[in-house]
Amino acid sequence: MAIDCLIIGGGPAGLTAAIYLARFHLSVLVLHDGASRAALIPRTHNHAGFPEGIAGPELLRRMGEQAQRYGARIAEVRVSSIKPVADGFLIETQSGSFAARKLLLATGVVDRRLPMLEDVHDEALQRGLLRYCPICDGYEVTDRKIAVIGMGAHALREAEFLRSYSADVTLVAPDGPHALDAAKRAQAGEWRIGLRDGPCLGITIAGTRIGINFASGPEYFDTIYAALGSDTRSELAAAAGVSTSDDGCIIVGRHQETSVPGLYAAGDVVLGLDQIGNAMGQAGVAATAIRNALCEASPLRRPARGGPH
Repeated sequence: MAIDCLIIGGGPAGLTAAIYLARFHLSVLVLHDGASRAALIPRTHNHAGFPEGIAGPELLRRMGEQAQRYGARIAEVRVSSIKPVADGFLIETQSGSFAARKLLLATGVVDRRLPMLEDVHDEALQRGLLRYCPICDGYEVTDRKIAVIGMGAHALREAEFLRSYSADVTLVAPDGPHALDAAKRAQAGEWRIGLRDGPCLGITIAGTRIGINFASGPEYFDTIYAALGSDTRSELAAAAGVSTSDDGCIIVGRHQETSVPGLYAAGDVVLGLDQIGNAMGQAGVAATAIRNALCEASPLRRPARGGPH
């Protein structure tokens, strides 16, 4: 028997949708590969309702427990393909296939990492010496010495964003000289953002600070922001014929529906603000639209207790 809705992705978007759909008395299965970007968050302080902050893994644990309490099933398994069929979708995984009437993609994005040893990267991330999202945690680096590692206009915009938190911001080119034109260099000067040419020869932790090794020697900062961009995990969607933007984000309508009927998307895989609150809001919209679409196809009427009279 087909599942009412299968969700691919176990981050805040996927789990929010699972909570909604399970509470609509629908059958729900969440498949994920254990690689939610939210799991990398040491502690978020801008997620409403947690004034002392909450760690990403703990938030995901609580959300998963809540979804399962209402009947959603969650399994860690990699999905290899999705295929639209006459009455829904066929989902192939490494451990078998599933049929679903509706499908929600919440596969997220992957940050491009700096070239660091994994254990150094993870320690730096946990200690707040390395960060990826100034919208999430710029407040935590107020008046600190900050390096932004990245190239071009995107990295410069991130450095400008961080200037509202600190007067000591340096934009570092990772591989060689900055490729900024005269206008962008003047813009950096106007914002009083330092420009440092690469290459970066290594990144090390030194006590309470983090250092970037240049040919001339190391320079130490209170925190580094990686501004190398991210890769959208929309390969499954594209292979199934879903329309995506030039940068790979899934294009959706006002109810999170994609160009493939019955297939919805929510969270960072959709073009928009990569934030937990935004992902959860999109998931609520998508889940409600899925419920209503299923009801149109087959009215959802709760049977009377004790059976029909």
